Amino acid sequence: MRRAVPLLFCFASAAFAQERAPLPRDLQPVPEPPPPPPGYELNPQLEPEVTIRQRGEDVVEEFRIGGKLYMMKITPKYGKPYYLVDDKGDGSFVRMDNLDSGTRVPRWVIHQF
Repeated sequence: MRRAVPLLFCFASAAFAQERAPLPRDLQPVPEPPPPPPGYELNPQLEPEVTIRQRGEDVVEEFRIGGKLYMMKITPKYGKPYYLVDDKGDGSFVRMDNLDSGTRVPRWVIHQF
């Protein structure tokens, strides 16, 4: 107990010293961030749309881009959340316990019919 008292005194004096430190007089407000350069406007069609639904005792979050469902996050009442991901774009979903499952080969849509 005797060793704890000096230790507590050190922490208390450090906290007290931080509270009473004087502020510099030449503080300036943080400037507003610059606008994005031309050609980099946000496209609302590319922003994901998230729908949260309650199915029984589970919470299901559906993620869509352009109206197409590409991922679901299922949070059960008991247990860990998991994801169902359409990684090929064909409508078949694969279960993933987390989204960081390693390196994947990039797959881009070149042309759709």
